[in-house]
Amino acid sequence: MENVWMRSDQPARGPRPAFSRSQLTEAAVRVADAEGLDAISMRRLATEIGSGTMSLYRYVSGKDEVIDLMVDAVAMEFLPPDVPSGDWRADLRALAVRTRQATHRHPWMARVTATRQSAGPNGVRALDRSLAMVDGLGLSVDAMLTVVGAVIAYVNGYVAAELGELEARRRTGLDVQQWMARQAPYITTLVESGDYPLFARVVSESGRELMDPDERFGYGLDRLLDGIAATLPPAR
Repeated sequence: MENVWMRSDQPARGPRPAFSRSQLTEAAVRVADAEGLDAISMRRLATEIGSGTMSLYRYVSGKDEVIDLMVDAVAMEFLPPDVPSGDWRADLRALAVRTRQATHRHPWMARVTATRQSAGPNGVRALDRSLAMVDGLGLSVDAMLTVVGAVIAYVNGYVAAELGELEARRRTGLDVQQWMARQAPYITTLVESGDYPLFARVVSESGRELMDPDERFGYGLDRLLDGIAATLPPAR
């Protein structure tokens, strides 16, 4: 089976196209950003770029390839620098921050990154540069992949929770404080039962530090990087 990136951006057959594959990708990202991944269809994309639906199949085989193109386009937004700084920890931290920011700009990414994706050129470039950050630390390739993967998995999990809260707020019309106020009578019964002592501490003591989402993200990320640092081979 031919990979979408093995085909020319301009179809070889048929009349001269009125659009490019990059324009198709940009339209798909724009629709998904505004309305979610389920809004993507070949018919909708044809409308967006002013083309016939069937002409899109000269560029892609279907929606799955469109999503591959979308993911690879967004990868440009968190692409690491050409050359790592030499401070692996700072480089991985910067990668995590950029990835989180890009996912917030494109919330549908949280959904597709949990599935297997075709290796597009930007994605491969991002992986190659990410591995370069930890190259030379005495790790095997498998360990390097695991380190980079652990950082990205942390980002994906954290952002999924953030986006889940935003979706709950949209669905219910209630922010966290309003939702908690509605739950207060039930929470009070749990606390007064004495069966959940640590939960009772959460109710009475939480909210005094690490309230800013960026601070919480950074705190967890730094602890992960601490753990990675503790397991690195001794410097030669």
